[in-house]
Amino acid sequence: MSSLPIVKGETPIAIAKRALQAGKTEGFDVVILDTAGRLHIDQALMDELAQIKNITQPVETLLVADSLTGQDAVNVAKEFHSKLTVTGIVLTRIDGDNRGGAALSMRSITGCPIKFLGAGEKLSELELFHPERIASRILDMGDIVSLVERAAETVNQEEAERLAKKMQKGAFDLNDLASQLKTIRKMGGIGGLMGMLPGMKKIKNQLADANIDEKIIGRQEAIISSMTKQERKNAKIINASRRRRIATGAGVSIQDVNRLLKQYQDMSTMMKRVSKMDKKSFIRSGLGNLFS
Repeated sequence: MSSLPIVKGETPIAIAKRALQAGKTEGFDVVILDTAGRLHIDQALMDELAQIKNITQPVETLLVADSLTGQDAVNVAKEFHSKLTVTGIVLTRIDGDNRGGAALSMRSITGCPIKFLGAGEKLSELELFHPERIASRILDMGDIVSLVERAAETVNQEEAERLAKKMQKGAFDLNDLASQLKTIRKMGGIGGLMGMLPGMKKIKNQLADANIDEKIIGRQEAIISSMTKQERKNAKIINASRRRRIATGAGVSIQDVNRLLKQYQDMSTMMKRVSKMDKKSFIRSGLGNLFS
């Protein structure tokens, strides 16, 4: 992948011509022209885009629309399609409260297929559009298939098996917790994962009241990174003075360190209880007792 060097003062049409020539000269299979974003329709802009399309003759003309703008996004899509004959739509920020409801309206009004969904700013957060999955999100039925696919792409199989064996033995240290936090962050964070679980829309108000901070994972990773190898292996040695040093190194409060250690202790206790149970005991005790 290569990007075109910037030439000061060059017009968008000239840039498009140069990009095509560079693609042919350097032997690229695909040339992507990304025009400047607009929230409102502008006639001069539309004329410019029409000229670029006539010159470049693109195979695909994709409109990137923000799903959170609601009806405005639908109107923009309709206008762009009438002037440029859009071949597909990329719907971004579908992790918002509307859960992609704009996709239905845009597909109906323009007749253009939704080709990709964006749940974040990273390339890895761009996913293929599956109608049945977005319908499940809108109906608050979750999207377990996408969740499993994202886990398969993110989770290292060998690392998962190693951790499973440690959990079976009741051995779970802070290095393991750091590994789990990293996996959660790669899978889209707390909000990204919760958006794929069934029934989450029903408890949206409770979650808002809980004031879940998406940055907490980064802070927790920083806390564990500020610990020594011995502290990560054996959390019992982390006394008051060590907690102060860790908090200073991570740039957090001592209360943040205490909360992380309490979370780790709860998880460690749970792992030990699971490791001591045979199958019948596990079923008989029930998850309610296990997590109490």
